[in-house]
Amino acid sequence: MKIYIAGPDVFEKNAKEIGEKYKEICTRYGHTGLFPLDNECDSSKDIYLGNVALINEADVVIANGNEFRGEMDVGTAFEVGYAAAKGKKVYIYMDDIRTLVEKYGTEDEQGRFVEDFGHPLNLMLSESSEIVKGTFEDCIKKLSRC
Repeated sequence: MKIYIAGPDVFEKNAKEIGEKYKEICTRYGHTGLFPLDNECDSSKDIYLGNVALINEADVVIANGNEFRGEMDVGTAFEVGYAAAKGKKVYIYMDDIRTLVEKYGTEDEQGRFVEDFGHPLNLMLSESSEIVKGTFEDCIKKLSRC
């Protein structure tokens, strides 16, 4: 299976090494990892088109759903939504899978309601994906058992 590896890991200083580690984990379990930095890109448009092409090529998307700058990385959320719209299986791994209400209470700082559907992420992400407590490799293990 080809697995697109989504997440804010691309912003880390050692992003290429992180991508290689994830791809090696994929290989160990008999899959092929596709990491966004596999693309050679000169512009934001090239990055967008390259990542969409990799998602189109993939059978599955595994996304890092851990907080990044205060919430799930918005680029990753787009990739999850795009993959789901294409009918691809999506896994999101997170360290903290408490519900939104458990994390933030029933209202935010502006007095707006926090959605209470028992999910750790917005319902659109939670309902389109399988949430896994743990790591990238935990998702690969779960996927390999299916």
